[in-house]
Amino acid sequence: MPNPKRRFSHQRTALRRTNYKAEMPEITPNKQVGGEPFRLRHNASPDGYYKGRRLPGFKDDK
Repeated sequence: MPNPKRRFSHQRTALRRTNYKAEMPEITPNKQVGGEPFRLRHNASPDGYYKGRRLPGFKDDK
């Protein structure tokens, strides 16, 4: 395997890392009646619903 002859400079490393950005999570309005007003996309709700359907392995807290 070829190896670099010398280290990358700090400036080159910093230039590469400038493209690392934190992104805000995508939220959408919740269509579930009586639930939270917004929810994270592609995540199940705390009630056990995903895409309007109940998840099969979800247990009730009763």
